[in-house]
Formats: sequence, C-alpha cells, structure tokens
Amino acid sequence: MVKDPEGEPDLAGFKNKGMCHEHADETFKRSTGHFTINEFLRYVIKDPNIWLMLDKQQGFSDEKQKGEMIMEALDVKLQLKPKEYRSAIEPTWCAGCGDFAVTAAICNAFSQLNVNPDEAIIVSGIGCSSRLPLWMRTFGFHSCHGRALPVAIGIKLARPELLVMVTIGDGDAFSIGGGHLPHAARRNIDITLVVMDNQIYALTKKQVSPTSREGMKGSTTPYGTIDSPMNTLTMMLTYGATFVAQAFAGNPKVTGDIIKQAIEHKGFSFVNILSPCPTFNTVDTFDYYRPRIYNIDETHRDKTDRMKAFEIAESALNHTINPEAKVPVGIFYKAEKPVYESRVAGLKGKYHGADITDLKAIYNKFRT
Repeated sequence: MVKDPEGEPDLAGFKNKGMCHEHADETFKRSTGHFTINEFLRYVIKDPNIWLMLDKQQGFSDEKQKGEMIMEALDVKLQLKPKEYRSAIEPTWCAGCGDFAVTAAICNAFSQLNVNPDEAIIVSGIGCSSRLPLWMRTFGFHSCHGRALPVAIGIKLARPELLVMVTIGDGDAFSIGGGHLPHAARRNIDITLVVMDNQIYALTKKQVSPTSREGMKGSTTPYGTIDSPMNTLTMMLTYGATFVAQAFAGNPKVTGDIIKQAIEHKGFSFVNILSPCPTFNTVDTFDYYRPRIYNIDETHRDKTDRMKAFEIAESALNHTINPEAKVPVGIFYKAEKPVYESRVAGLKGKYHGADITDLKAIYNKFRT
C-alpha cells in the first residue's frame, strides 16, 4: 500500500470497499503507514482548482471533510479488518464458550463482504448469545425474549436497504419465539437468522431447551427430560426457508463462510450453529462434536434439491441415539424466490402507496 510520497500511489486496495466515514481517517492512516486521507488525496489530486473549489464550498473548510467528500466522489473506500467490526465492549461469556467463535465468524464474514457498519444492524433477544450485538460496532437492538424476529422484520420492512441479522439462542428461537419462525420463513423476509445452539438454557443456569437431548438433566429436570429434541433443520425446511444450513463453532473458518453465503442469499437464511456451553452442558462439548462432524458440501452438490436436504437433515439428531452416528454441517438447501420486501414495494407502486401515511385522512375516509 502507499508508503512513499515520492512513489506512484496504488489505489487498487482501496476501491469498492465498504467503509463508514467516522472511522475512515484513522483506518486509512493505519493502512498506509502515515498518510491521512487528506494528505493522500492532496498527493493524488494534483489539480489545485479542485481544492480551491472545495475551499469555497460552505461547510467544507475542514480538511478532513474535504478529503472524505472526494473519497466519496471517487468511490475510494477502505475495507475493515474483522477485528474492526468489534466494539470496545469486551464479551462477558464464560471461558471456552462457543459463542466467541461465532462472533469471530460473523466479523470475518462482514469483512469479506465489506459490510459498512453504519448500514447493518444485529437484533437479539434474551440469553447468553443475545448479548452478541454489544460486542459489535454495527447498530444493535436488544429486544424481548422470543421477539427478536418480529423486531428484525419491522426494521427490514422500514429500511430494506439495511443488512439485518438476528443472533439468538435455541431456547429464544424455538421455544418462546417459535411462533414467529414459520411466518418469517414462508414470507421469505431477507434477513439472516443465526441461532447459537448449545442445547441448554445457560443464562438462567441449566434448564433443558427445545434442542436438549432426551435424558438431559437440568435444574428443573433432575431426573432427566422425557422430551424429544426438535429437529430444527427439518422444521425450517418445512416452513419454507430458502436457505438452511448448520455449522459448528469448533470450525470458525467454515462457519464464517456459511454465514457469508447466508448474508449474500436474497431471502430468509437460517444458520443453526452448534455452539457448546462449557459451563452447563457437559455432554454436547467441543470434544464430543469434533470426531462426529462431517461436511455435507463434499457430497451434497445440488443445493436446490429440497428432498435430498430433508433426507440429510433427518439424520442430524441420530447421534443422540447412536454414538457412532455423524453430525452433518454445511448448506442443506438454497433456492431463489422473490423476497417479501420487493413484493411490498410492488404493492405500494401499484396502489400508489406512500411511506409517510396521513392517518387523519385515513380516519376521515373510514369513519361512520
């Protein structure tokens, strides 16, 4: 990258990279060694008339503002590193929690996609995993237990240009929030749902969850649960999700790639991540999963084959009964279908709808 003011500057590394202006100067200076944005642009743009014109622009007398204005005009932007998507708040998870790896995987996916933190929001519910938005530099919304999905849907419909991600746990997703899943999936809302599945309620100190294996002992089931675990993969396929995948927190690189593809997918993306809890689930651990994990992408090539996806997903919980059974990870299903937001926009266009509603006019029209 640019190091020597006497040499020819190289813009290749700065083109088409998502970046918010708030952190641009600091990141640019770190990337180039010692140049600020303004110093770099003064060197690149030799024509003094451009700078004279900017000097006359009201409100652009500040050097940094002028530099950012030209950066925007030239579409010269910077790529954030994964760690630059993290906030200054340090995670409070237990040591060894799988959710650390999930956070790293999300940051890696954001960096690869050049996501602008100012154009992304992460919505969560209640639970250990739902604290994730606090550790991120994107916008965040810490909602109520089980209500992350409807909040995210509202955000996406109001601001369809934003990247909207939901990060919740298995209890939040499939128990109290389970009623929202089929409708988000069947409508094909363009959001990414990342579930950190540790098969236990950890924040409230070890109660069995909808994905806990039969016989799991918890604080409210001291003799072991008699409930069968939900197969969430077949459930989401049945609901009509257009992207269904499973990952393992013990392999953050593969997990990051799956999350990246989920974000890129236009439609409702579901990613179930096996994310072990080292404190309250001593059965489904990293050591338990590692020898059992196998990547279905090596044999399951046609991601549009829904019946094949069902067949593989049906085997996802066999390991809870047969110790020799494998645990599938990878992308099970991916299909193209119009997203809900575009259909809403079509209706608004057809019937001359508006984003700003005159409630008084509506009241006067329908009052008796």
